[in-house]
Amino acid sequence: MSVFTNPSSASKAQGAAYTAAILGLLGDGEPLPVLRATADALRAVVAGLDEQALRTPEAPGKWSVVQVLRHVADSEIVFAFRLRMMLAHDRPDVIAYDQDAWAGALRYADADAAEALDEFAVLRRGNLRLVERATPADLQRVQQHPERGEESLAHSMRMYAGHDLLHRSQILRIRGAIGR
Repeated sequence: MSVFTNPSSASKAQGAAYTAAILGLLGDGEPLPVLRATADALRAVVAGLDEQALRTPEAPGKWSVVQVLRHVADSEIVFAFRLRMMLAHDRPDVIAYDQDAWAGALRYADADAAEALDEFAVLRRGNLRLVERATPADLQRVQQHPERGEESLAHSMRMYAGHDLLHRSQILRIRGAIGR
């Protein structure tokens, strides 16, 4: 299992390893430029892929490009909710989710790539509206994650920027694996 696999049943040690790996992708970079650029970057990395290429996984048991795009869009829904909870509530508890359970139950393999990209872009614009207006005090507001503990809004922004980078590179890796 990859360190980037993040099932809701993960242990705190797995959560810590996942966090370190995601934050490592961003390194010392600033999250806002990544968060702002991701919708266009995703459109660029899938440009020219036909339907067959969009639906071909890099290997058996791995995701296809369309599944990655649907995951990114659904992850943005999660970010939207958590962001609003952090801004409006004092130290809210949030729930974890199993990305593979969502992929199966929500039929990511049957998703429409263009629709997932459009949905992601709209959701991201709404989330950026809030984070770009956040005050320094807002950025220190926290949520309680069941596996990863207390996370501030500033930390969450870094996590989502790293998540964006992970999936942009994953799509490029899939393209390479399928020869596209």
